[in-house]
Amino acid sequence: MKIFPFALYLCLSTFTTLHAQNNPITFADKVWAGDFVCEPATLQCAGFEWEIHGDANRDAQVAVSYRKLGVAQWTPAQPLLRIGGEKIYGHGQRWIYETPPMFAGSIFNLEEDTDYECRFIMSDPDGVLGEDTLVQRVIHTRKEPEPYSHGNIYHVYPIDYEGNKIQPAFTGLNEAYYGGGNGGDWWLVPEPRVQPGDIILIHAGTYKGDLLNYVDPLALNFHGAYVLTQKATADKPITIKAAGDGEVIFDGSGAYRLFDVMAADYHYFEGLTIRNTQIAFYAGLKHVKGCSGLTVKHCQIEDVGIAVMTHSEESKNFYIADNTMIGRHDPDTLHGWYGFEEPTPLSSYYAIKVYGSGHVICHNDISFFHDGICVDTHGLPEDSQQQKCVSIDIYRNDIFNMSDDFIETDGGVHNIRVFENRGFNSYHAGLSAQPMFGGPAYFIRNTLYQVTGTTLKFTIRPAGLLVYQNTFCTNTAFVSAANTHFRNNLFMSTDAERAWSGTFLTDYSSSDYNGYCVLQKGFRWRMPNNPEYNNGDENELQWQDATDLKTFQKLTGWETHGVLLNYSIFKNVAPPDPQKKGTVYPREGYDFQLVQGAKAIDQGLLLPNINDQYTGQAPDLGAWEFGTKEINYGRRN
Repeated sequence: MKIFPFALYLCLSTFTTLHAQNNPITFADKVWAGDFVCEPATLQCAGFEWEIHGDANRDAQVAVSYRKLGVAQWTPAQPLLRIGGEKIYGHGQRWIYETPPMFAGSIFNLEEDTDYECRFIMSDPDGVLGEDTLVQRVIHTRKEPEPYSHGNIYHVYPIDYEGNKIQPAFTGLNEAYYGGGNGGDWWLVPEPRVQPGDIILIHAGTYKGDLLNYVDPLALNFHGAYVLTQKATADKPITIKAAGDGEVIFDGSGAYRLFDVMAADYHYFEGLTIRNTQIAFYAGLKHVKGCSGLTVKHCQIEDVGIAVMTHSEESKNFYIADNTMIGRHDPDTLHGWYGFEEPTPLSSYYAIKVYGSGHVICHNDISFFHDGICVDTHGLPEDSQQQKCVSIDIYRNDIFNMSDDFIETDGGVHNIRVFENRGFNSYHAGLSAQPMFGGPAYFIRNTLYQVTGTTLKFTIRPAGLLVYQNTFCTNTAFVSAANTHFRNNLFMSTDAERAWSGTFLTDYSSSDYNGYCVLQKGFRWRMPNNPEYNNGDENELQWQDATDLKTFQKLTGWETHGVLLNYSIFKNVAPPDPQKKGTVYPREGYDFQLVQGAKAIDQGLLLPNINDQYTGQAPDLGAWEFGTKEINYGRRN
C-alpha cells in the first residue's frame, strides 16, 4: 500500500483549509489510509485494524469480504467500525484516553485451521488519498489445542499408591516435571525433565501437599504451588492430563495458588479436578510476566476463589474450554453489593480473567462467583501492538448466579467478541464494558434472564460497542457510552423500570430494529444535539423522557423500525417476578425460541456474517432465529 508522508498531509490540509473556504469538501474530509494490522486469529474469528488520517466528517467506510484460500466467490462480512476521537476517563483515574483514528472490526464464523483471504475496500465520498483502496491479507485460523502424539510419556501416582506402576513412574507432579531430590531445599536442584511435546499422565487419586512438612514428597512445602517454568510450543505442548483410570484430585490445601504457570508457555491441562485453593491457575501479573498458550480443558474446578487468571499484557492464545467452575457463594442466594441482601464478604471472586490477545473462552459451566468471565480492568492500553488487549472470544458459556456480572469486557481495546452465551441470575449487571478503549466490542446472540440491577453496564465512557441479536429478559439497560450501536435485540424489561436509560456521548451512536416489552416508564436518555459536543461533559446534556415508543421515535429519530411486544413471543418464558428480586431461577424448563407467528419474526435488519442464515423474509429479533436448532451452552461432555 502506498502511503502519503504525514508531514505532506498536514501541509496540504492546512493549505486547503485556508484557501478553499468556499469549497464544501475540504482536504481534511478526505481519508488517508495508513498502517494495516492483522490481529491474532482465533479458532472462529479474525480481527483487523486500519489506521487512517483525515475523514474529519466521518463518512468514510470500509467494506469487508472473505473467502477460503482457493475459492473464487467472496462472502460479505460486517464493515469495519469507524473509531477515533472518543474520550475515555472517569472512576477516579488521572488520565484521559482519546481513541486514535482508525477502522477496526472482525470476521466471524470461520473454520478452524483454515487459510482465508480477506478483502478490505476503503471508500469516502470526499475521496481516498493514496493509490490503494484494496487490501488483501491471508490469515490462518488456529485449531483446538491437542497433546503431541510423539513425546515422552511419564506416569504420576499419589503418595499412597500401592499397586503396579507403569514406568517411568513418579510420585507427584513435581518429581515427574523436574526430577525430584531427597526433600527440602534439594527439590530445587534438578533441571526440568520434561521437554516440548512430553505428556505427564496423572493416575487416579488425591494429590494434597503437606505445606508445613520440610520434606513433603510432593515438593509443595510452605508455598503449596506447582511452579512450572518450561517453554513449549503450540505444536508440541507439555501435557498434564488425567490418565483415565479414575478421578484425579489436586487439593490445594488452602494455598494461595496451586498451578503457577506465568512462566510456562504452551502447557495443556485436561481432565483434572482442582479444589481448595484461592487461585487454581495463576498465569500472569501486569508488567511482570505472562504465559502463552495455556490450555485448560474438561476440568472440574471447585471450592476456589479464582479459577484462571492473568493480568499480563504478555499473555497470548489461551484456550479455556469445557470446564465446570464452581465458586463458594451460597447457591440458593442471589448475593449483592446493596439492596435486598446485606453486603457479604467475597468467598469467590471471578471464574476467569484474562488480558493480552488471542484468547478463546468457550463452553464452560460457571456458577456461584462474584463475576463470571472478565477481561482485566488493566488501565490505559499498552503502547505496543504486540501487547494490546485485542482479539478475545467468549462464547457459548453457561453462567449461573453471579453477585456482580456475567461477563465483563472492561479494559479491552479492539475486537473483544462476546457471543452466544447464556446467563441466569445476576445481582448487579449482565454484560459490562467499563470501559472499552475504542472497540469494537461485540455482544451478539446472548441470552440473559433475571438481572436485578442493569442489563448492560456500559459506563466509564466506553467507546465502540456493537450490541446485536440479544435476548434480555432482565431489568433496565443502563448506558453511558460513545459510538454505540444497537440492532435486532429484544429488551424485555421485567417491572416498572424503563426499557433502558442511556447517555450517548457521540451523535453517531444509533439504535434501530429492536423489540421492547410493553412499556411502563418507557425511555430516558440524553444525547448531543450537534457534532461540536461529541465526547464532552455529560452533565451538559439534558435528560429527556418518553413514555411510549412513538414519542421516542419522534424525539430522537431512532427506532423507526422498533416494535412493541410481550412474553407471549417465547415458547416457554415467563418474566422474572419484580417483587421477588432475590429469587434464584433454575435454568431448566425455559425455552427462548420464538413461537409461530411471534411479532419478533422477520422484524430484523440483515447483518452480513451475523444473521445472513435467517429462515424467513428477514432476520428475526433476539438470540433465536425461528426454526433453528437450540444453542449448545456450557460444557460439551
